[in-house]
Amino acid sequence: MPEIKTPVTSKFFYRKMGSGPAVVLIHGFPESSALWRNIWDDLATSYTLLIPDLPGSGSTPLEQETYIPQMADCISLMLDTECVAKAVIAGHSMGGYVGFEFASRYSERLAGLSIVHSTPLADDEEKKSIRLRSISLIEKGGKNAFVRQMVPNLFSDGFKQSHAAIVEEQSELALQIEAKSLVNYTKAMIARPDHSSLPETAVYPIQWILGTEDKIILYKKILTYCAKSGINFVTFYNNCGHMSMLEAPDKLINDLRKFINYCYERLH
Repeated sequence: MPEIKTPVTSKFFYRKMGSGPAVVLIHGFPESSALWRNIWDDLATSYTLLIPDLPGSGSTPLEQETYIPQMADCISLMLDTECVAKAVIAGHSMGGYVGFEFASRYSERLAGLSIVHSTPLADDEEKKSIRLRSISLIEKGGKNAFVRQMVPNLFSDGFKQSHAAIVEEQSELALQIEAKSLVNYTKAMIARPDHSSLPETAVYPIQWILGTEDKIILYKKILTYCAKSGINFVTFYNNCGHMSMLEAPDKLINDLRKFINYCYERLH
């Protein structure tokens, strides 16, 4: 895996594969670049994929407190290293928060923004309270209990019953993340800026992937913001929770391809 030095970590690792127009896939929480394992081979036949491990996940160490704006800066430095002027960025959940922050800082570098089960809204007080309780649990030695409770909740009920092995695999991957990293990510999500006005001013296409059974991002709360972007692709995933890349990978591949191709075609 390539690595670069950033202001927040001495070794920022990312996967690079394929050839063609640049596409960045940003994982969510509690995940790593491995989240995209079921779709990267297919997409790499048409695009150059850059798939980072955010600080504290996968191969990238957490060396200091790192918040959403700094994660977006790491993505920009990665693009600089790869000499990529514009990219389509797809962010899942927390990765979507990084995507929105990247858009607010580096909009000229966006060919398009794909929001996969995420929101432009900052946490409300109820959500902050829930996250603070999670931090308390993890810091008291309850990392395993937190992960074992959280990860299955990311999937639809039907998928959990029919694909228990996949849910277990994702839980095991999440357990590889250190407790201090889980705490840092949670603090970063609490502190993240609100970008609810960003879709109105976007000059690039925005894609919205919404699971009808997503318990984390309630699709009905997002629809208002979907309609505000000038060029938007909105797709509902029936009987799908928060994890379309694992629950419906073929559909996600197809939808991402349509969006990415559109984004690059409009630049020419």
